[in-house]
This record gives sequence, C-alpha cells and structure tokens, in this order.
Amino acid sequence: MPRYVDGFVLPIPKKNLKAYVRMAQQGAKIWMELGALEYRECLGDDLDVKMGTTFPRTIKLKQGETVVFSWIVYKSRAHRDRVNAKVMKDPRMAKLITKAMPFDMKRMVYGGFKVLVEA
Repeated sequence: MPRYVDGFVLPIPKKNLKAYVRMAQQGAKIWMELGALEYRECLGDDLDVKMGTTFPRTIKLKQGETVVFSWIVYKSRAHRDRVNAKVMKDPRMAKLITKAMPFDMKRMVYGGFKVLVEA
C-alpha cells in the first residue's frame, strides 16, 4: 500500500540552527513514539542549482539563512490524521510550540502528499 508523506521546506537563520535541531529532535521523538513511520530533517547543501525554481527563491531566503527540507512518512492519510491529532494533544508538543520558533513560520512551505512511486 502506498504511504503518505507530510513535506516541509523551512528558512532557518544559521544562528538558530542549533536551537532548531534541538526542537526537531524532540519533535521526531514525539512523532515516532505516536506512530509515524519515518521522520527526516535535511539541511540544504547544494542549493545553487541551474534548473527549475530553487528552494532559496521559493521561500525568499534572506542573508544569513539556510534551508531545511523535512518529511514525515505515514501508512496513509487517515493514519497521518490520527498520528497528528495525537501529536497536537501531547503535552511535550504543547511545550515545544509555546517557545519562540527558531524560524519564520509564515515562510514555511508545507503539504500532504500521496506517494506515487516507492522503491
């Protein structure tokens, strides 16, 4: 059965990268404990590409920022909805999101995706 993926692209001020990693590690622990199949946070490395629209251009990357590309894998969209409902009720998550975010939430790109090809 094809899986379901939540995908994220975030602008992160380089000075906030350590704080973001700490927050992401805590988030990963919560999502995995509550049923996610996979959780990844990836730091931009080769972003000056010549084809298509780049991640930096899409999120209007500013001086001193970098890009994080993240995804969480679930069994299905229904499974995603159940896991995310549990995550949002978890007191550990409430504690995480009440802190100042180490990135600009208004420039975060997010969406849920049906998997087309799995290898």
